[in-house]
Amino acid sequence: MKAAFYTLGCKVNQYESEYMAELLKKAGYEIVSHDEKADYYIVNSCTVTATADQKTRQNIRKFKRNNPDSTVILTGCMPQAYPEEAEKLFEADIVLSNKDNGDILSLINRYNIEKSRIVNINKHENGDLFQECTISHFNERIRAFVKIEDGCDRFCSYCIIPTSRGRVRSKSLEDLKKEVWLLADNGISEIVLVGINLSSYGKGEDFNIVDAVSLCAENPKIKRVRLSSLEPDHITDDVIKGLSRIEKFCPHFHLSLQSGSTEVLRLMNRHYSADDYSLLCSKLRSTFKDCTLTTDVMVGFTGETEELFNESVEFVKKIGFEKVHVFPYSDRPGTVASKRSGKISKEEKKRRSAIMIDETDKIREEYFNSLIGKSVCVLFENMVSKGVYQGYTKNYAPVRVRSEENLIGYEKDVTIKSVNLFSDCCEGILL
Repeated sequence: MKAAFYTLGCKVNQYESEYMAELLKKAGYEIVSHDEKADYYIVNSCTVTATADQKTRQNIRKFKRNNPDSTVILTGCMPQAYPEEAEKLFEADIVLSNKDNGDILSLINRYNIEKSRIVNINKHENGDLFQECTISHFNERIRAFVKIEDGCDRFCSYCIIPTSRGRVRSKSLEDLKKEVWLLADNGISEIVLVGINLSSYGKGEDFNIVDAVSLCAENPKIKRVRLSSLEPDHITDDVIKGLSRIEKFCPHFHLSLQSGSTEVLRLMNRHYSADDYSLLCSKLRSTFKDCTLTTDVMVGFTGETEELFNESVEFVKKIGFEKVHVFPYSDRPGTVASKRSGKISKEEKKRRSAIMIDETDKIREEYFNSLIGKSVCVLFENMVSKGVYQGYTKNYAPVRVRSEENLIGYEKDVTIKSVNLFSDCCEGILL
């Protein structure tokens, strides 16, 4: 039997797709690309934006239309946050919540016996424990995402995540060590710790994010440890000090900004001001050599006037992020912001997005150009074309080189010679 995954959304979803794929592989299933013919198509959904929901619906229907005899399965955040909408997607033969994606194999077996549609959506509850989940590989890569935290307690006014993911809960250090050691034994060289609100890792426990990074770095086969997206107000001086002592830690911080206007941040129910954020950026850059900062910026949030938008643009230029993901605000039913009046038009959000993207692209180009002539250490991950290998520096600059030898999994010193903006990477030669 063949199964294919189509994964939308964040690194946590990518991890959970790998987890479900391994459950199926252990039961004898062959995992194939979602572009191939399969007996089962699993759509692991995201619901952060309306566009994500639209992609979920489109792909559920496409898989069933193109493969009417296949079994189509919907899981992830969309059915968890909006169970009634998910139940109405009748092209999905099995609908299950992300809370229960560890039960995917038993639900498939049940469906094969009963031959009738299954909708299995259990709500998250206060006091839920971290779901037991372990992977041994990661999509045949040498860099693996490892989920150590789930849920969020912040309740930003625009966000449905507390509903789709529940409250903060953390993987134990003991379980993390077992998983990292298993991955390392199977060829993984770099660990990326991921979570829904990663910087809340260890909340209510006697450990924190520094302990998790330190534990991963203890494994001699692990060359690098990264953190995925972080909430800026959780990065305390003690966390900065602790991370700075870990040699294998990669000094790339993706700090969720959302807006460079303090007034808009207040409307969003974010827990910091633009000045707080700026001070944190200064601390990180002064503490970590070659530190890079990346972020997410939302435009067109309800209440964001032209003046406040311009504040956000100027703030982003002031910080000089090495990369920015820009996206328009999207109403999420059930959130505080969705009930507010005075929405900004789709056309205006598109205009603001274009302005912000243009400014941030200029900054990224300046950053890439600043690397020309420098020597950097690159951990190579894949071959993008015959004889051309790509990898990343510790601070997450993408680099490509030509080589007759296989570089995958090796750290090599490279001199940056040029920039390829079309491919969004630097190009260099091996030293």
